[in-house]
This record gives sequence, C-alpha cells and structure tokens, in this order.
Amino acid sequence: MALRKRVVAVAVAAGLGLTACGGQSSGGGGDAIELTITQNAIAGGKNAAAAKFVADWVIPTFEAAQKAKGKNVTVTFIPSGVDDEQYKTKLSLDLKSGKGADVIDIDGIWAGEFAEAGYLKPLSEVVGPEADAWDGWAQIPEAVQGMAEFDGKKYALPVGTDGRVLYFNKSLFAKAGLPADWQPKSWQEILDAGAKLKSAGVPVPIQINAGTAMGEATAMQGVLPLLAGAGGEVHRDGKWTGASQPLKDALGLYQKIYGGGLGDPRLQQEAKGRDKSFQQFAQGKIGILMEGDYFWRGVVNPKTGVAKMADRDQAVGYALIPAIEPGKGIRGQDFVSMSGGALRTVNPGSKHPKEAFELLAFTLSPEALKEETKDGNVRVTPRSDVNKEILAGEPLLTFISEKVLPLTAYRPPVAVYPQVSVALQEATAAVAGGTPPDQAAADYQKKLEGIVGGAGNIAS
Repeated sequence: MALRKRVVAVAVAAGLGLTACGGQSSGGGGDAIELTITQNAIAGGKNAAAAKFVADWVIPTFEAAQKAKGKNVTVTFIPSGVDDEQYKTKLSLDLKSGKGADVIDIDGIWAGEFAEAGYLKPLSEVVGPEADAWDGWAQIPEAVQGMAEFDGKKYALPVGTDGRVLYFNKSLFAKAGLPADWQPKSWQEILDAGAKLKSAGVPVPIQINAGTAMGEATAMQGVLPLLAGAGGEVHRDGKWTGASQPLKDALGLYQKIYGGGLGDPRLQQEAKGRDKSFQQFAQGKIGILMEGDYFWRGVVNPKTGVAKMADRDQAVGYALIPAIEPGKGIRGQDFVSMSGGALRTVNPGSKHPKEAFELLAFTLSPEALKEETKDGNVRVTPRSDVNKEILAGEPLLTFISEKVLPLTAYRPPVAVYPQVSVALQEATAAVAGGTPPDQAAADYQKKLEGIVGGAGNIAS
C-alpha cells in the first residue's frame, strides 16, 4: 500500500511540473538517497504488466539489496500511459530543463535525437567508468549493443529487441514441392520458390510490405532488410544513402514480386493491408511473408493471436533473410535482418548517477529479466545468457536470439529518419504501382535532398 501511495504522490508532483530527479530524503539522514524511475507504463492501462513489475518487484527487491549493502535507498516509480509521441515530448521537456526521473525508458530510435539535442550524455560521462565496466555487456551481442550507441559512445542499456525473418507455410510448400526446412541463400531462390507456389495455385506467393498505408512496417519488414541484403544502409558515416545501387536492387526485387504476379500490389495500398495479409497467411493464402517475431508471438499465436493458427507450430516455418547473393549483404554477410527495441538510461541531471546506474543495471540483471519474463511473458531479452535459459521452449525466439541478433542492423537514431522512412515507403509504393526501380530511386533522392539539407548530405 505504501508503495502505491508513493507512486501516486510522485505522479501528481510530476503532473505539477515539479522536479522529479532524486534529491535528499526529507526524512533526514545525510546518507539517504531517493531515486525515481519512469516508463510509458501505468497500472490498469498501457503496458500495465511492466508497471506492475517495477512497482511490485523491482523496487522492493532493489531497495532490500541496497539495504543489505548498508545503503538507505528508496525508489519511486513515475507512471505514464500516453501515446508514444506524447511520452517523448514530456521526456524532451523534462530533460531540456534538467528535470525528469533518474532512470528513464526511451525508444531506441530516439537516442540519437536526444543525444544531438544534449538531453542525454554518454553513460561514461554521467556515471563514470562503472558504465563501461558493467559485466552485462559481455552477454549482449555487438549488433544489439549498437542500438544503444551514438557516434561510437554508449548512451543507454538495451532493454529488449526483436528480429525479422521470412515465414512460410509448410503445407503450401509441400503442395509446391518445396522443402519444409527451406532456407534461401539468395533473392533469386526466394523468387524461384514464389514461382513454384504460383504454379501450385497459391493466391499470394510472396508478401513483402510496400507502400505508405503500412507505414513503418514497410521500412522494417520490407525495404530496410532488402537494402541491407544488397549491402546498403539508409544512413552510414554521417551521410544518407540516395539512389544507390543497393537501393535500386531492393526496389528491383519489389518490381519482380509485384510486377511479376508473385505478390498482390492492391494489398499494399489498402488501409488495413497489413492486417489483411496476416489473415490471409493464417488462412493458407500467402506462401512467404517477411515479418518480425511479433508475427509469431502476437499474430498467429494459437491462443492469443489476432489471426490464430491452431497448427502454427507444425504449419509455419521460418528462415533467415538472405542477401541478394552470398556475401553481398552489409558487413559482407550471407544473411541479414533489422531490429528495433527500447533503451533504458540515466538522466544526466540525476543527483545520484552512480546509484541510478545501479538501479538501471539491476533491472537488466539475469535475476530481474528472468522474473519479468516468467508466467507467459517470455520475450527476447538483450542478454544471451538469459535467452538461453528462458527461451528453451520457444524455438522461434531461440532462433531470433541465436541466429538473427548477431547479424541484425538498426535504424539510424536521428531526428529526421521518420521523414526519410516515408520517402522510402513512397518509393516502394511507386514500384508496386508500376514505376521502374531506377526512376523510383531517382525520385526518392530528390525528396531526400529536401529532407536532409541538400545533396552534400547524400551518398549515392
């Protein structure tokens, strides 16, 4: 009960615009330390399970551990339950004015923007050498660590992540004479499988998101993995990729799919096209579909999915996304993926940065992550040691953790990216509608110049 009162009291204080960064305890005692932690989560509302976990387990367990070390530390959770953009705006205003919680959660894509604005600073500057010496880094794949980095410096700890793969319907594959353990090694092998599925009468052989109606899903489950597979990145070494050969190659694959009768171009234009594609896959009408692990966990989940597949575990296969040709992906890879995820960091304005980092690190300890993901809340964590244990009964999530995360890539964490993403979505829409890839790439570059400040900021 006391914990709930403390949450409410600080929430009211935050609503009144009072400073939330930890200060000296009003209860006296020079060694008393008060910390605050915030997430876009609230009891009975958005991300309620996360809010409950912090309030009911993280706080009392951490406080007890600190007490055992002779430290008088109290922690208060500041809840939030608003739209992500509203949460982002609130954080921006707090950080700009030196306010806000000591430990905060942000979307990974906000990191660079907040760093450029001076709202966040590298952990080593805020906390000290303890940040770089955290033993958890050894358990986080380098590709996942990259999500928390900007200009080569670590600004946060990764909270969780995901990965993209190719899903396929094994029953339709059997009908088309394709193997149940299918793993394409090139884009041509995907197209060849699509052709066999088409010959076998499958209504939609291949579904790769395109167009603006699907929004960021077009980027993350479409053009960005393909760009990576062609050896390109949307942003590299401080410059944006324009009408490059990798982009033309990616758009060229869209042309072969949607101009060659292997995909449904109308689906890419519908307002609910992505949801419809989920239903069609579950109904056995789509052969191959590129999606994230959310598709397995939340879409075709036999118990809780929005497009339940009772036989998911037997009927749905998954494979790595191949490069255009072996060795031609980013970093010379044979296979590629894209990932997203959240970050947790220390407010540069914290009066107790070292203790705040201890709290931050505690939330990502094996003990905390295993507690958080029990009772059906299993997910891919950033830590390989934890994933090996908690994902033992989850073959797809194990596949993501062990095979996908070591080779994945992330979106550039800079403020202008969302506008660039829309321009990429428009390029895929144009190709799906019949525009030649080279023309769509040239049109994209013109838009890009207007978005990022001219041709000098673009590498073609």
